[in-house]
Amino acid sequence: MNSKEQLIHKFYTAFANADTKTMCECYHPKIKFYDPVFGLLKENDACQMWKMLIEKSKGNIKIEFSDIKADEYMGSANWIATYNFSKTNRKVINRIEAQFQFKDGLIIKHTDDFCIWEWSKQALGFKGLLLGWTGFMEMKIQKQSLTTLKHYQETTLV
Repeated sequence: MNSKEQLIHKFYTAFANADTKTMCECYHPKIKFYDPVFGLLKENDACQMWKMLIEKSKGNIKIEFSDIKADEYMGSANWIATYNFSKTNRKVINRIEAQFQFKDGLIIKHTDDFCIWEWSKQALGFKGLLLGWTGFMEMKIQKQSLTTLKHYQETTLV
């Protein structure tokens, strides 16, 4: 395993252990994170998102990861998050393909790609089944997720 593959492995091992401090140490200070639920998060917002998600899971999140590949500049991994969505308490099994870019030995860009419709069917139930595939619903999910993150940041010591 090369150093960038080790970095990705360290990130997901920390995630599986609910260790957001170590996760964030893997990120460059200028990190850009993107996924279909939150959209684009930059810098400290990305770390705060991981902290919020782990806290909201109350230790009931299972992280599995595999297929870590990387060279000096780019990397990838597959991972699965299994948890109950906090707003509905519905079980979600989210299969994610992650892409990474590196700078100064750290992750500078992290993109998680998954089917928002599959996620919304599990997390939101019937409403997600009917509307989860639409751009309107994706924008609504992102807006709500960003509002939740902002509220979390305002009510915790950042």
